[in-house]
Amino acid sequence: MAGVDWDRLPASSEVGVEMHELMAELYPICRSITGEGVRETFGILGREVPLEITEVPSGTQVFDWTLPPEWNIRDAWIAAPDGTRVVDFKRSNLHVLGYSAPVRTRLSLGELRGHLFTHPENPDWIPFRTSYYEENWGFCLSRRQLEQLPEGEYEAVIESSLSDGSVTYAEASIGGEVADEVLFSTYVCHPSLCNDNLSGVVLTATLAKYLRPMPLRYSYRFLLGPGTIGPLCWLWKNEADLGRIRHGLVLSCAGDPGPLTYKQSRRGDAEIDLAAANVVREAGGSIIPFEPWGGDERQFCSPGFDLPFGALSRTPADRFPGYHSSADDLELVRPEALADSFRHCLEIVDVLETNASYVNLNPKGEPQLGKRGLYRSVAGGSSTETALLWVLSLSDGQHSLLDISDRSGLPYARVRDAAEALREHDLLVEVGES
Repeated sequence: MAGVDWDRLPASSEVGVEMHELMAELYPICRSITGEGVRETFGILGREVPLEITEVPSGTQVFDWTLPPEWNIRDAWIAAPDGTRVVDFKRSNLHVLGYSAPVRTRLSLGELRGHLFTHPENPDWIPFRTSYYEENWGFCLSRRQLEQLPEGEYEAVIESSLSDGSVTYAEASIGGEVADEVLFSTYVCHPSLCNDNLSGVVLTATLAKYLRPMPLRYSYRFLLGPGTIGPLCWLWKNEADLGRIRHGLVLSCAGDPGPLTYKQSRRGDAEIDLAAANVVREAGGSIIPFEPWGGDERQFCSPGFDLPFGALSRTPADRFPGYHSSADDLELVRPEALADSFRHCLEIVDVLETNASYVNLNPKGEPQLGKRGLYRSVAGGSSTETALLWVLSLSDGQHSLLDISDRSGLPYARVRDAAEALREHDLLVEVGES
């Protein structure tokens, strides 16, 4: 019952700063669902943990989806009648509608307005907008900036390309005692957005980095790819081996100051649901039921796969201020929030690694714990005694430690420690253990 080796980890404050600094390095890169920005991102993450890169060619039929052409962009701007660049891709990559087709044209302000996008609520934010599967071109800017544009002829230039290429995704893997896997997944397809994109990216990479040297029961896989089509490509390529996935968790929006939120899998009662709910409730967070709307858990949970996949975030996407806008920046995401998400992810791993069912070897009445020194040798007072008695009472081979924690209301770690103490005194045996 090893679990997470907490002694191998640096202080939480150090991990939080480390993730925030990595985010700052990734922040300027223009990412989309395809293209060099994704590969550049993987090149940087590959310094943290070894990655296996997979390229799936444009035009490939993946289930009901046809993979789009690869999009890359070099530069883009709008020049005012006096030649001044009033919108400039080099100042913010959010200024360009994602997947914009190349264009070089001159047009009036009235004509240009049909290709301009502003934020519906805040006049000072640049919105994040895309047109992945319908060819279009456009620019995003603040409403305040749009209102200040003078009448006249404008030059609009987007130096981009849409050509045969591929969808790119990356994996890091860690071998464990068994081939059964825990799969963490996140998306890498947003440009300069920190909470809704990069927080999940740096959290996933950092988990892989620090779990990699630990002795673990399960094997672990960390998937990074563009939203929707990334997981679909991975599922398409690995469909024959999906039986190895025992637990799954999508990570996103993990760096804002809000409390933790866990969204259940489609099953609702999978072990990952119970483990994550146990940790999140203990942390004062909330549990929300599955719905077929949100992130990539939809692909893993779709009825043809029905994998046990939940989603962990802090404030869920579209509910935090600045969602899909320039306000989702390095100031919004805090190192301490990233560190807190990191620790609670490891607590979920710890539950999955150590959860087991036991049989009470002395079930006729309570065993005399005092003569075995259990009341005195395990610190914690009455709460520890309560944990010992709960474990003895429910160790009938039918209840796991997670079940006992949920039913008793005691922290999982206390229940696990009580079980370990009872096992050391030959009062419990793990189910399946000779």
